[in-house]
Amino acid sequence: MESSSNYAVSVDTSDSLGSSIAQACRDLKTRFHDSIDLAFLFAAGYTTDEFDRHMPGAQEMLGAANVIGCQCETAIGHDREFEDQKCLVIWVAHLPGCDLVPMHLEYERSADGGAIVGWPDEVNGPWPDSAKLIVIAEPFEFPTDGLLERFNEDRPGVEIVGGIASGALAPGQSRLLLNHQTFSRGAVVIRTSGTNYLHSVVSQGCRPIGEPMIVTQSERNLVHQLGGEPALVKLKKIFDALPTREQRMVETGLHLGRAISEYQEQFRYGDFLIRNVISLDGETGAIMVADYVPVGQTVQFHIRDHETADAEMQQLVDDQVKQVHAKSAVLFTCNGRGTNLFPELHHDAELLSRALDTDQIAGFFAAGELGSVGGKNFLHGFTASVAIFT
Repeated sequence: MESSSNYAVSVDTSDSLGSSIAQACRDLKTRFHDSIDLAFLFAAGYTTDEFDRHMPGAQEMLGAANVIGCQCETAIGHDREFEDQKCLVIWVAHLPGCDLVPMHLEYERSADGGAIVGWPDEVNGPWPDSAKLIVIAEPFEFPTDGLLERFNEDRPGVEIVGGIASGALAPGQSRLLLNHQTFSRGAVVIRTSGTNYLHSVVSQGCRPIGEPMIVTQSERNLVHQLGGEPALVKLKKIFDALPTREQRMVETGLHLGRAISEYQEQFRYGDFLIRNVISLDGETGAIMVADYVPVGQTVQFHIRDHETADAEMQQLVDDQVKQVHAKSAVLFTCNGRGTNLFPELHHDAELLSRALDTDQIAGFFAAGELGSVGGKNFLHGFTASVAIFT
């Protein structure tokens, strides 16, 4: 596989996080001789006390200008996904000409409802056209959806990629890392601008069934009618025409795709924002979806299985690789993927490694993935969001 002097990854599975950091940093210092402009650190299986005690020292040990990371359920390094084991992964990059601005954002409640605070002076005013954001947030208190909506409205075109820290069961248990500090709240963020090294791919892992339809009656996240008929009647017609295997897939996991753009004659991968179908109401014929679905929206039912998820991700990554000279990647993949979706270990990591022809890959299993679909930023589930570096 091809390697790049601009990127390097070290993986350590020592029982002690302190030992893992020391070993991984020594390994990188012997192999990576350029200055480190950006480092990602992902730690799985270690306690919050260990994280708070040892992770802040990694920036000085690496000599890195900017460090971002989190505690997670599963860490990804090279072409491996280290499920159910302790693991530290460190990814480092030399990015000449790229301007990096680190920030820790928090949500502050107020009489007016609240606001996201923590923006440094460097990000006030107009942003460069090349600006993008890398975001890692905690899952319980930070309004990630609100952040994405704000950028879609106020700074359209700014691409956001990242993930929600996983493994915590309650507020205060998550851990984020930014430079020499750890945080249990908020989001850690890196803004990139200048030389553009960062590109992204969002693989939602679904395929459509039936045909696109127009929502003709809805209320918030309840879809009452599709094409003038009760939504459940429309779904039953589609279901009855499916082969038995696909009917079973509908029964175990049905999704609804919202068209990102209404002005298309044909739709393909990436043209829909996929949302879970929560429930079906046999009395009213309505379908409850995990998102607001307005009247006039074009939608299409989708199903997900490991074969579809594999084919879609392969196609999207291959398309991106053809457009840019990919050298490395950071993968934010859903904790519902891995062996919860695929019959084999390491699926997403191995696919990326083959497609990019490199093992300079890091990442983690996320509790939600951030990525751009159709030119807008969304929070996803069961998705692989990939930051590809050139």
